[in-house]
Amino acid sequence: MDKRKKVLVVGASAKDYALIKKFKNYECDLFVLPVNPAIAEIAECVDIRPNNVQEILEFAVANSIDLTIVSDEAAIKNNITELFQANEQLIFAPTAQSSNFVLSRSLCKKFLYKLKIPAPKFAVFDRLQVAVDYLKNASMPQVVSADENRCDIDRLVCTTFSTAKTFVEDLFCCKDEKKIVLEDYVYGHEFTFYVVTDGYQAVHLATVANFKFSENGDGGLLTDGIGAFTPDYKVSKDVENDVMRHVVQKVLLELQRRETPYLGILGVNCVLQEDGGFVTLDFKPFLSDHDADAVLNLVEENMLTLFEACAIGSFADDYDSINVADNSSVSCVILSRSEGIPIKGLDIVESDISHFGVKKNKYLEYETVKGKTLVVTRTAKTLSRARKYLYEDIELINFDGKKYRTDICEKVENY
Repeated sequence: MDKRKKVLVVGASAKDYALIKKFKNYECDLFVLPVNPAIAEIAECVDIRPNNVQEILEFAVANSIDLTIVSDEAAIKNNITELFQANEQLIFAPTAQSSNFVLSRSLCKKFLYKLKIPAPKFAVFDRLQVAVDYLKNASMPQVVSADENRCDIDRLVCTTFSTAKTFVEDLFCCKDEKKIVLEDYVYGHEFTFYVVTDGYQAVHLATVANFKFSENGDGGLLTDGIGAFTPDYKVSKDVENDVMRHVVQKVLLELQRRETPYLGILGVNCVLQEDGGFVTLDFKPFLSDHDADAVLNLVEENMLTLFEACAIGSFADDYDSINVADNSSVSCVILSRSEGIPIKGLDIVESDISHFGVKKNKYLEYETVKGKTLVVTRTAKTLSRARKYLYEDIELINFDGKKYRTDICEKVENY
């Protein structure tokens, strides 16, 4: 009889919560770091910071971990993968070198330009006045971004020169950014094309429609994601094939040429335009918080076996596709205006819930965190049915200061 596998997940956000729920279906013991109160109810949490990769390695060795899965960007930047591989520990994650174009917006834009992949017009600046001078003649709206993804507001879609100038000054002077990226805002339908790859072969995992703006009708602030649905009926098979051939395969071949193959999940963020073409915005080093449940709910493959195959080098022999259910999923992020507010109704909803670091009070009620608090996901045979049930469940979840978009996946009666 095979022994139970021991799996370590490095990352404790909503996407990791979704992954851990998926792995609970398998014969494995789960360890997760850093500590997340909600995750601690379903897996053993380890009090190690993700950027302390040497201590993580020591924990993996001491506890005979069979596979480590990393979504945390701090751990990836600190090159946990190369450290683990050098010590013969199986790991599913890209190296720091292979993923630098994913983790840095400026390197991403330059990478896209080098590979001649269609992308918005952009410019990179390390001096305030030069950036302001560029804005004087730039087309509006402009997307103004910090070079690296932050937890706070690090991107803004600016419709006027004065707004863009103020935000650039804020990034350089108040937030002490050393480098910023300016790019033309591209109108159209945003989607993410996800693949699983061992660095040499890539297999399509999912295509997800993204809702990035905080308010209905794509108003308000630009976020990492506030809602999603999959499969994305607006993206044709021809477009998916083009993204695979002209983006994913180009990227993997270039990284192979550099001898830094990319191992893991790679998300390609794109905008579908009215003429049927697309431009590439950037990349994700794993599933996003707002869409992880939606994607994983449809996957029928054993994800542990899949990730292991990538880590040990048998992926190309074992997989030419990933089995997914003929269902649909819709997700919505619920935000809170305040911290520490009891959340009512979670025990009566049927949708999947993933948590952003929420914890229970002395009455065993979950309490809100300020900002993104929950991801609610519903899966059904059709998108229209999944959406209907999702919003019925969201109405059952109550706390003071609840906020969410009500237009996720609108007008899908025929899907």
